[in-house]
Amino acid sequence: MGAQLRVYRQKIKSAQTTKKITRAMELISASRIQKAQARVAASSPYARAITRAVSAVATYSNVEHVLTTEPEKIERAAIVIFSSDRGLAGAFNSNVLKESEKLAELLRSQGKEVVYFLVGRKAQGYFSFRRRAFERVWTGNTDNPEFEQAKEVADAILESFLRDASDGGVDEIHVVYNRFVSMLPEVDIVITSSGAPHYILHKEEMQRVISARRNKPMFLIDIAVPRNIEPAVNDLDNVFLYDIDDLQEVVSANLRERAKEAEHAEALVAGEVDRTMARLKVAEVTPTIVSLQEQLEQIRIGEMEKARRKFGPFTPEQEQAMEMLTRGIINKVAHGPICELRNHAGQPEGAHVVAAIRKAFHLQE
Repeated sequence: MGAQLRVYRQKIKSAQTTKKITRAMELISASRIQKAQARVAASSPYARAITRAVSAVATYSNVEHVLTTEPEKIERAAIVIFSSDRGLAGAFNSNVLKESEKLAELLRSQGKEVVYFLVGRKAQGYFSFRRRAFERVWTGNTDNPEFEQAKEVADAILESFLRDASDGGVDEIHVVYNRFVSMLPEVDIVITSSGAPHYILHKEEMQRVISARRNKPMFLIDIAVPRNIEPAVNDLDNVFLYDIDDLQEVVSANLRERAKEAEHAEALVAGEVDRTMARLKVAEVTPTIVSLQEQLEQIRIGEMEKARRKFGPFTPEQEQAMEMLTRGIINKVAHGPICELRNHAGQPEGAHVVAAIRKAFHLQE
């Protein structure tokens, strides 16, 4: 029994330790996500500008260049896989690797030779474990990407793209990576309070979010002025949007309900006070009632003794009859005064009634 208890204690301690570690990891990951979001938001204008510039050149320029002209025949295709250097990232790495395998299978079915460029130790470990070849690998900077390494990766891939396929180059490049879309599908309650002058959450985006949640209900609380969430979001099924006016109505409704409950509680308290006061009032005359009953009982016992001495001992039947007779008389005599005492208990004239009965029956204080 003692050994089993020790095992249970060890398991409980181990579970508690794991819980603490997991909680710490959640806090760290949340902090890193915020930093990553800030970096993506800061780089987005540049990425969009570069994309527009390249698109414009490819669309309107007459210059023939390998970067703007699609090759007539594609023999070799490069797949660039971006993974992390560390584990415990859920499906972050596994999804990228699965998508890479699907893409490679598709390219091979089109008669293309596939070569790999890997970024991150998880991708390297995946290929090394399976003894599969890859052209280049870069590790060590996935947690905090730096421009120098990004340029090194881009230069190596571009250099391979500029070479002919017969010379070990590639004709097309596919990049497989995780793209941060939104954390909204992971949460049940969203509170917005930004100073944005326009909507930051629209109906179309929430439609995608609720689909990703498989129609699991979601509550949105918009306390910003002007509003941050498009009102049309409330038309979606399983999406419940509340703004300042709705919250004020909820507060008012709660106050009304509380007022009703307060009135009900006051009535309960008042009723209990009345019952308590009634008990206290009865308690005030209880000593007088007890004294009256004791005195009448003493009179009854005394009269019974006199009858025994005068008429001799009674038979059991006679004793029982005398007991019943005398007790009945005493009860009838006491009934009236006791009722008066109880009826006038707590009344202004109650003290006079008590005094009169005590005097009439010669009761001691």
